[in-house]
Amino acid sequence: MITQEKIEDYIDKIPPAPKILKATLTHLGNGDLVKAAAIAKEDKALNNYLKLLVNKPIYGFKNEVSEVSQIFGILGVSRAQQAVYNYMLSLLSPSKWNLFKLNRVLFYNLQADLSMNWKKILEHLGIEDKDKLSAISLLPASIIVSEALFNEKKKDVALLRSVHEIDLNTILKRLCGMDLFDIAQKIAQKWEMPEEIGEIIQAASGVKPSDDADINTLGKWMHLLLFYTLSQPQYIEADLNDFIDFQIEYVQDIYEEFSQLMEIS
Repeated sequence: MITQEKIEDYIDKIPPAPKILKATLTHLGNGDLVKAAAIAKEDKALNNYLKLLVNKPIYGFKNEVSEVSQIFGILGVSRAQQAVYNYMLSLLSPSKWNLFKLNRVLFYNLQADLSMNWKKILEHLGIEDKDKLSAISLLPASIIVSEALFNEKKKDVALLRSVHEIDLNTILKRLCGMDLFDIAQKIAQKWEMPEEIGEIIQAASGVKPSDDADINTLGKWMHLLLFYTLSQPQYIEADLNDFIDFQIEYVQDIYEEFSQLMEIS
């Protein structure tokens, strides 16, 4: 079994915001897009990431967007904050994935797919909250950490997958004593997100519902979104769909509503 100390070590590798990113997030937290963009311009890698992310077809911009001030202005405070969190993940993303058949571009696409559809869900629910919007960034973060943890026990993972028909999240729990959602909650704490964000993430597991009805509702939508996204062909091929044990009874009351929403372009 992987020790708690080893797990904490990997989570510690999730980058805290460097000075420029921290200042950018502070200004975004205060709702000041002008100051946030002025600071963010100093990080060339962040600039390139934002241009790559925002100019993907999923965002639907007809002309290329290149200036940070323009990008932040279009995204708004909540989505700009989410984009910065996604960039922080790109700093940790491995150059070569071993367990999951991912690469940098496909991982960016995963971030964009989750981000755009989560935004659509929150708008559908009438929720305007930048921290709740950024919560979806925690799931790709926990996938990065899980990749590293699985690499510590490659033979054990291979054996469990070949002998037992169990999902990767269960294997992660057996090897580490923590599942994908526990790891995501730890990262939320490291990024000093509000406590309720970690509670939403836990509810999204489908097996750890919250007593708070609002948190539980968001957990159901996130559980469905994660399963829906990882069931797309490119992520099935990357072996990510094996991460979630779909809890149909947990989300039965919103399943049809979710399906209809995802059909809207």
